[in-house]
Amino acid sequence: MALTKNDIVMKVHELGFTKKKSVETVESLLEIIKKTLESGEDVLISGFGKFCVKNKKERRGRNPATGSDLILRQRKVVTFKCSGKLREKINGPNPTRR
Repeated sequence: MALTKNDIVMKVHELGFTKKKSVETVESLLEIIKKTLESGEDVLISGFGKFCVKNKKERRGRNPATGSDLILRQRKVVTFKCSGKLREKINGPNPTRR
């Protein structure tokens, strides 16, 4: 099951904020992240991870339905790399790591 925006709002609400303030806070945070990524800048959240904007070059592709070749245009994509702390929380401590 995925964590939805509404679930996040409810978790913030459980911290003692009003429902309206919880919605405003979550919406504001997401808007800041979106505008930063739109401008081409990375978003680093310590202890969580880094959202990066990467440029993809134009390349040849293929339509899987028809098999015909086509050119995929140049575009930007957002990638996410989790922090070491988050990775350790997900996987547990790695005793073989030096």
